[in-house]
Amino acid sequence: MEAANPETRIDAYIRNVANALVQIEREGVKNDVVEIARAYLKDSIYYLSRGDQFNALATIAYAEGLLDALRLLGIAQFNWSKTDDLIRRAQNKVFVAGTFEIIHPGHIAYLRHAWTLGRVVAVIARDSTVRRIKNRDVIIPERQRLEVVSNIVYVHKARLGYEDDMFRVVEEERPNIILLGPNQPFNENSLREELRKRELGNIEVVRFNDYVDCPLCSTTRILKAISNRFNQG
Repeated sequence: MEAANPETRIDAYIRNVANALVQIEREGVKNDVVEIARAYLKDSIYYLSRGDQFNALATIAYAEGLLDALRLLGIAQFNWSKTDDLIRRAQNKVFVAGTFEIIHPGHIAYLRHAWTLGRVVAVIARDSTVRRIKNRDVIIPERQRLEVVSNIVYVHKARLGYEDDMFRVVEEERPNIILLGPNQPFNENSLREELRKRELGNIEVVRFNDYVDCPLCSTTRILKAISNRFNQG
């Protein structure tokens, strides 16, 4: 494993605290101190996403101290992860792609899960690609969609895709993992075969299958709801 730079080490530190909070949540421990630690975790992720390593390190250290205090008091039980494993995770590049037209909780869950696997590269579909696949004009133009996704804290890098060959951007980014969304119409085996043909067979292809239960966790449903509301008016 290559030597980790300071940003990667802080990233791994953040992931360690995030893992501890997941363990605490599974144990059913809920109190104000846990919520404060969770808030510091969110702050740290945000600061690191903006390149502010100093405040990212400070806030995650506060969160770690609170969790250690809970463990010493016997209020919460958890184990810290091995640093090398977390650094390896922080060095992973996770490729996600989508239209990301109207951001909803399903998108956030997808990107949050991608973040747990490594550093996230989000590829935004071009306007022409959306028209071809969805048979409708795009509502939010590609540059605006790119700007929004670029500012989501779980995303390390966002970029536009290509109009001709969707694998071209994969060849350029060389991710370790491709994470498919639950509704994306790709067959995992066919995708792996195409990657092998392009000498990218070492990329792991996985699917995020956790559906978010909310009434408008779909751009299509959001647009339909807006249309119905205006038609009623």
